[in-house]
Amino acid sequence: MAPKTQFDEEAIVEAAFEIARDEGFEAITARSVAARLGSSVAPIYVNFAAIEDLTRAVVERVFRLSEEYLRRQQGPSVFENMGLASLAFARDYPVLVRELATKPNPYMQDYAAQEEAMISMMGSDPELGGWSVEERRRLFMQMRAFQLGLTLMVANNQVPSWFGEADLERLVLQTGSDLVRAGNINRKEKNT
Repeated sequence: MAPKTQFDEEAIVEAAFEIARDEGFEAITARSVAARLGSSVAPIYVNFAAIEDLTRAVVERVFRLSEEYLRRQQGPSVFENMGLASLAFARDYPVLVRELATKPNPYMQDYAAQEEAMISMMGSDPELGGWSVEERRRLFMQMRAFQLGLTLMVANNQVPSWFGEADLERLVLQTGSDLVRAGNINRKEKNT
């Protein structure tokens, strides 16, 4: 008799991530994960008390993956790198973008800490170094509102065929630059 295959927490989260990547978070069930693993549901419940716990682990993996996309960006502006990372993530993981951006869910509450980390990182950007935390938060929200629309266009394959990948990246960079410029003008007007 062949020995039973053991599935650790990492393998289970990976299988559930693949399901979420392809079909969304609601498709994560004990049976769907077991089928992906080629096992019974027992390993899932040995490692996770409930499917919600497994789904939360997948969401945490998605957030870590998003952070990895940001680390890969090598541009001189932290702020612009955030926009380009978001665009790349939307191209590679459209289902996950739609899941997190268009559906009410409790998972985005977990994103608040990641947002604060990005706002803090913006302070290291030479163009934003003198900006207060509140000013960076406002800029972050302005860019996030723009970026969300563009990201959803990419995730839903709604970008016109005549607007290529390089055009998308230039649009992100130009919009970020315009928002920073407008913010600097507002800061000067406020201080005069």
